[in-house]
Amino acid sequence: MCAGGMIQRGMWTPQTAPLGRRAGVLLHVTSLPGPGGCGDLGPAAHHFVSQLTAAGQRAWQVLPIGPTGYGDSPYQTSSVLAGNPLLVSPAELVRDGLLHPDDLNELPAESARADFGAAIWHKGRLFARALARFVAQASPAQARAFQQFCDEEKAWLPDFALFMALKDEHAGAPWISWPDALRTRQPDALRAAQQRLSAQITLHSFLQWQFARQFAALRDAARAADVALIGDVPIFVAHDSVEVWMEPSQFLLHPDGRLKVQAGVPPDYFSKTGQLWGNPLYDYARMQADGFAFWRRRMARAAALFDIVRIDHFRGFAAHWEVPGDDQTAEHGRWVTAPGAALFTTLSQASETAHMRLIAEDLGVITPDVEALRTAFSIPGIRVLQFGFGPDAHFVGRPWGCGPDRVLYSSTHDNATLCGWYRGEPDGTRTPEQAAEERTRIHDYLGYIPAPADVNWALLRLAYATAASLVIAPIQDVLGLGNEARMNTPGQREGNWCFRLRTQQLQDPHLEALRKLTQIYGRDAG
Repeated sequence: MCAGGMIQRGMWTPQTAPLGRRAGVLLHVTSLPGPGGCGDLGPAAHHFVSQLTAAGQRAWQVLPIGPTGYGDSPYQTSSVLAGNPLLVSPAELVRDGLLHPDDLNELPAESARADFGAAIWHKGRLFARALARFVAQASPAQARAFQQFCDEEKAWLPDFALFMALKDEHAGAPWISWPDALRTRQPDALRAAQQRLSAQITLHSFLQWQFARQFAALRDAARAADVALIGDVPIFVAHDSVEVWMEPSQFLLHPDGRLKVQAGVPPDYFSKTGQLWGNPLYDYARMQADGFAFWRRRMARAAALFDIVRIDHFRGFAAHWEVPGDDQTAEHGRWVTAPGAALFTTLSQASETAHMRLIAEDLGVITPDVEALRTAFSIPGIRVLQFGFGPDAHFVGRPWGCGPDRVLYSSTHDNATLCGWYRGEPDGTRTPEQAAEERTRIHDYLGYIPAPADVNWALLRLAYATAASLVIAPIQDVLGLGNEARMNTPGQREGNWCFRLRTQQLQDPHLEALRKLTQIYGRDAG
């Protein structure tokens, strides 16, 4: 038995090798180089596709691409369906005649780290200017294209645009603090807001159109280059999101919208007090009653955007850690079963999602029911190279235990870089003695001690040589960077998500070294 009842094998075609035998790179879009405060979907993104091709890489994984809020975390978005407007490229707006080339001079120069505040300010001004030019001089074809987009996305776009316009009006305050009539979505209050905020609503709709156009162009370029785009779907939804505001009955909330319970994980490798995420938990009884309509919409959107979808915190579909809504740490929670089998059966039978290729992020406390759920639906799980050199010599997480039903990461956005981990740079997860013991085990496994400058390549070679169907290396590991370049430190509230690749930092020798590894270990044939 498993959470949600007896698991029956789903209708999906077995996906033990979702990409054949391939290799790819993890780099979030905001980490791309260029002016404007953060990376976007413009020229640097297209250039990165060409670099991946030169390196023999056939997959590009990004983090969630929804609109971010306070803290800039891509895992806490204001919509699970919308795109982040900060990823809209002003350079592409110039190409489309909606900005003048001189307008780009107002953007801040390329920065060593992402500056989301600067991106919001400077890009926001240019976006408003682009819309004004569109309204004033759009050709009939452009006007029809925008209207067609709005018509096609009418199931979610008007509500999202209104939600964002209301957040603008309330200086970014969460919906739970809005006046009662707006918080509870009284029809008269919503109609008045739509009239009062019509210009801002149009702006948010316009930016979603531009995001869709630019993302489609990048996706087409990647597919032409045989580079699969891998997206990331967080299991939970941000409390301050349009979905929770629109459908509070889908979540475990008090009548006033406050959290009854919240999501997190218990104390573990990353945090002694656990991780408190603050997301509302689903009312799964309500969701099952309507045939998981919320999840069908969400996963259909992901399937339309990406070639492969990584599902974050997959173990939560078997059971999730439920913490009281008012708690300040995740220590005093409890495991609550979830109907993962019923959900994935539904997704496997829905026409929009039946052919999805998935990756299960199954790290953490993995119990038999989690493994049963993953294998029942033939979803590849993941391994992390760094976790494979603990004291247990028989641990299947060793490289020898990584089979074709696994995707192997050299590191992830949530932990130390490969070189930072190898060197034992302090991050609160290991003592110097533990780091030294792991280095010894690495050397024993390799059969030699790599030169300091070659550590990342020695370990990437080890990863490429495994039987894993797909190997993903964050760009930091390709470049041999230390923990100063890590993307996120769980439990740390500030300074995350800011890593950026610099122009010319990824050089031909890096690309050639990757290409050679793909050829040696048969990851270039697909």
